[in-house]
Amino acid sequence: MPRFIEGTFVPPKGRFAICVTRFNAFITEELLQGAIDTLVRHGVADADLDVFRVPGAFELPSVVRRVVDSGRYAGVIALGAVIRGGTPHFEYVSGEVAKGIGQIALNADCAVTFGVLTVDTIEQAIERAGTKAGNKGGEAAMACLELASLFEAMGSRAEGAGAGGRGKKGR
Repeated sequence: MPRFIEGTFVPPKGRFAICVTRFNAFITEELLQGAIDTLVRHGVADADLDVFRVPGAFELPSVVRRVVDSGRYAGVIALGAVIRGGTPHFEYVSGEVAKGIGQIALNADCAVTFGVLTVDTIEQAIERAGTKAGNKGGEAAMACLELASLFEAMGSRAEGAGAGGRGKKGR
């Protein structure tokens, strides 16, 4: 019988960071509250949460990269909202943000999750920030908990077991 290795929603030891954009704050603040609420309800202490405020979605990957590179976090959650307008700006920003965070996640030794809304309308953003479609900030936090737990169960690349997902220490 195969051995299954999977994460749980019990937070591993370590701190969690939330990087959240100021732009579209009427949406991103709801995503932030959803993420914090989810983490705290699952046992992450307030003292183990750091929130980094970022000007806008385009700047998000550079901040997430620095947070990940610090090696201080078991998980990092990226939150933002890019709402389509009448110009091609939406495509440029949403594409670069998704690509940037995705690249960081692939290379990170800690859990990195993507909670950036890319929507056509303000109504869609509101629905995903805590009304009809749930709170995508909370969902990104749940994914981060599970992924950080899975990384811990898998063990660190540098040490072979134990403190997985804790940055670049020991490389």
